[in-house]
Amino acid sequence: MSKLRSAVRIKTEAEKKSNKKLKSGVRKEPSESPYHCFHDEAELRLFRSRLLSWYDQTKRELPWRTLAVTEKDADVRTYGVWVSEVMLQQTQVATVIDYYNRWMKKWPTVQKLAAASLEEVNQMWSGLGYYSRGRRLHEGAQKVVCDLGGEMPKSAEKLLKQLPGVGRYTAGAVSSIAQGQVTGVVDGNVTRVLCRVRAIGADSSSAHVTDALWKLADALVDPGRPGDFNQALMELGATVCTPKTPRCAQCPVHTHCHAYSKVRLRQDRGSERLLGKLDSTPNSSVADIEDCTSAGGCNLCLSEDWDSELGVQNFPRKPVKKAPRVERTLVCVLRRRCDGGGGDGEIQYLLTQRPSKGLLAGMWELPSMLLEEGVSEKKHRDLLKAEAQRIVGTATESFQYVGEVVHIFSHIHQTYVVYSASVCECVEGQREQKICWLSQSALQEAAISTGVKKIMKLYYEFTGKLQDTENKKRKQSHEAGKDKKAKRAGSAANGGPKQLSLSQFFTTSKPKSS
Repeated sequence: MSKLRSAVRIKTEAEKKSNKKLKSGVRKEPSESPYHCFHDEAELRLFRSRLLSWYDQTKRELPWRTLAVTEKDADVRTYGVWVSEVMLQQTQVATVIDYYNRWMKKWPTVQKLAAASLEEVNQMWSGLGYYSRGRRLHEGAQKVVCDLGGEMPKSAEKLLKQLPGVGRYTAGAVSSIAQGQVTGVVDGNVTRVLCRVRAIGADSSSAHVTDALWKLADALVDPGRPGDFNQALMELGATVCTPKTPRCAQCPVHTHCHAYSKVRLRQDRGSERLLGKLDSTPNSSVADIEDCTSAGGCNLCLSEDWDSELGVQNFPRKPVKKAPRVERTLVCVLRRRCDGGGGDGEIQYLLTQRPSKGLLAGMWELPSMLLEEGVSEKKHRDLLKAEAQRIVGTATESFQYVGEVVHIFSHIHQTYVVYSASVCECVEGQREQKICWLSQSALQEAAISTGVKKIMKLYYEFTGKLQDTENKKRKQSHEAGKDKKAKRAGSAANGGPKQLSLSQFFTTSKPKSS
C-alpha cells in the first residue's frame, strides 16, 4: 500500500511539473505521427509487389542495369554501378548513357581507371558538368588499387568509409544493386515519391525530414530484391511521380498514396457541396480522415495551407532556392599560326590549366579575368590584354570584341565577355600556369568545360561572318575590276571613240521624202 501511495505521489509531482512548464510558456516538441509510416505488414508486402511488377513490365533498358545483371565478377559489377551512380548525380539519364558507354569501353575495370591520368579523365568527362565527380572516381579507383588490393568495398558502410566522394545515397545504391545488400536509398526522386505516398509536407531538406525518409526507405525496401526495388522507386519518381504533371492514374501504388487519397477526398467533398449533400461551412462536423491526427502537432506535416491547385504537388514543399550569384568574366581567344606566322599554317588557340582544387579543377580554359565591381570594362579589357601578353611573353595584335556568352552553373550565373587577339610567336619560359596550344580539331577533344565550348562556338561564328564579309568585298571589288577592264577592252577593239571630221559638221542632211 505504501508503494502504491509512493507511485501515485511521484506521478502527481511529475504532472505538476509538466503543467507548470506548459503554463510558463514551454511548448511540447512536435512528434512524428504513425500516419507518415507503414505499420501494416500486409500493406507493405502489397506495396512492394505492385511496385516491382510495374518495374518488371516498364523499366528502361540501361547499360548499367544490364551490367548489374549479367556481370559475374563482383568487383567489375560494383565498379560499373558505382560509375553510373556518380555520373547520374544531377544529370539526366539520356545524357549519361553515351558517356557511360565510352567510359566503360576505355576503362572497363577499376585497375584500368586507376592507371589513367587525370588529364584523360577530365577529357572523357568534358561536357558532363560537375567535374569534381570524375576526379573523385579517379581518386577512388587509385585508392582501391593501392590500399584495398584492387577489391571494391563489399557493403554500403565500407563504400561510404573507404571511397572519396561517396555519400549515403551512392553507397546504398551501389551496395543494393551490385551486391544485393538490403538497404534503402533516398535521392531526389525517392524523396518526392515517399513524401507523396506518406503525405510528408515539411521541408524535405531539413535534418528531421531527411532522417524520417531514410527510416522509411529502409523499412520499405524489398529483402528479396533490394536493388530492383530501389531502382523501381527511383524509376517511379523519374517517369510517373514527376515534379510537375504527375501521372497519378498510371501509378502502380496510388492506392497506398496519402497525397492521392487526400486529393480525391477533397474532390469528392467539393462535388457533394455542389449537390448540397454536405455542409459547406468551414466548421463542418465531417472529420478529414486523410489528415494527420497527431496530438500537439507533427513535424512532418505541411506547415503551410493546402493549395488545391497543386494537388499532390503540395508534397514535398521545398524552400525557395537561393539565387545564384551573378558574375561577368572577360575572356580572350588568343590565336597563332603554328608555322610561325607565314600565313598558310594551321591556327592554334591558347589554353591555360585551372588550379587542381575548386571550380572546374584541373580543366583547361581560355585566358580570363573576373570583372570586379567599380572598375570599368575598358580598364579590365586593358588588364586582360596585359595578362594575355604576360602569359605568352610577347605583344598581342588585333585585339577586338567578339560578343557575350551566358553559362549557368548550379550556383553562378556567369556571363563571358569575349575578345580575340593574335600573336606571332610565344616566348617559352617559367610560368605559374601550365599552358598549351591546340588546333580546332584538338580543342574539340580536350578537357574543356561546356562554357569554353560555347565561347569557341561564338568565336567561330564571329570569324565566319567576318570571313564572309571579306569574301563578299573581294568578290565585289573583283567584279568591279572586271567591268572596268571589259570597258577598256571594248573601247580598244573599236578603235576608241570616233573622231568626226571638220567637214561633217557642215554637211546638210537630206530632207525626208514625203
